[in-house]
Amino acid sequence: MTNEWLQKLPQEKIIEWRRHFHQNPELSFEETQTAQFIYDTLQSFPGMKVQRPTPTSVVGILQGAAGAGKTIALRADIDALPVAEETGLPFKSSVDGVMHACGHDTHAAMLLGTAYVIAQMQEQLHGTVKFLFQHAEEKPPGGAAEIMRSGILDDVDYIFGLHIIPNLKTGSIGIVSGTATTSADGFFLKIQGRGSHASMPQLAVDPVMIGSQIVTALYEIVSRNVTPGEKAVLSIGEFSSGDMPNVIPDTAKINASIRTVTPATRKLMENRARTIIDSICTMHGATYDLDYILGYGPVINDPQLCDIARAAAIKAVGEENVFESPQLPASEDFSAYTEKIKGCYFILGGGTEADGCSYANHNPKFVIVEDAMFNGTKTEIQIILDLLSQ
Repeated sequence: MTNEWLQKLPQEKIIEWRRHFHQNPELSFEETQTAQFIYDTLQSFPGMKVQRPTPTSVVGILQGAAGAGKTIALRADIDALPVAEETGLPFKSSVDGVMHACGHDTHAAMLLGTAYVIAQMQEQLHGTVKFLFQHAEEKPPGGAAEIMRSGILDDVDYIFGLHIIPNLKTGSIGIVSGTATTSADGFFLKIQGRGSHASMPQLAVDPVMIGSQIVTALYEIVSRNVTPGEKAVLSIGEFSSGDMPNVIPDTAKINASIRTVTPATRKLMENRARTIIDSICTMHGATYDLDYILGYGPVINDPQLCDIARAAAIKAVGEENVFESPQLPASEDFSAYTEKIKGCYFILGGGTEADGCSYANHNPKFVIVEDAMFNGTKTEIQIILDLLSQ
């Protein structure tokens, strides 16, 4: 690498910041101390203006001194999860039952590193950079929707974000054009029947039998209604009822997760699920209470921005470390941004099983190779320079 800015990369600070965040995790919508730490750190960077669009989010704004240009945003989420850490790290969480089990501590540290470097290059930038440290990605309706409502991104032309993922080569950058993630919907269903002694089922309106028919029919939606090749997943996470073997219970509960990638299939899954539940319950004389939740939509990557990010990543970390990522089966509230702003959401390899990084995000044993963060920061810096320094 011959880029002069590489000498400015604050590797020790990035690790220090990450470990601070990891030891002091805060849950969604509660990131008070995390946001204050970020605010104070950004305030120390030359030329950085800092705003608080919501009580627990922070935006650093750097106006380029080389003239007019695009306004771009880079986003890091900062919230932790209600997970009891089991990593044994020397800087493990100091908060019982709360852990940065999804890597948001690394996202925040990487973006601080990016802001640190770019703040020293203000004179060569045309346009504006907004460094967005977003709260509450993990808890629907999500912090991204609040950020959009705040108006802080109204003037943004492009937005970029990244996510660290284990079981991938350390420091590798993966980019996928088009639909990058799935939507995340689901429902909570309570079936109200009429109980009876198990020896007299003819007197019951059996919610277990009704629920079984509903589950079977729900699992047929994808195979019988969704266009072949279209991605859709329906999974039952709970089917529970009663605890006495000689009694048919009054009620049953069914909870489900539904993942899709297009608006049409998303609506189809909802309509079919509602119809199945209503028809089967009505047929058997049961009533029901259905709470159908529309969660995060799919993240849609702009192909042109993906090309820009890919080229930047190749410059920053080498072509051998850049790959075409498959579509992610997870969901992300970054979708609230790409609904309105051209965006690119890419992934960073956090380390392989050989590196000890075999546990997925949200696992209490989730760990990453800290050196991976440097490639994430390098890529973010190069994206900014490619867009604003010409």
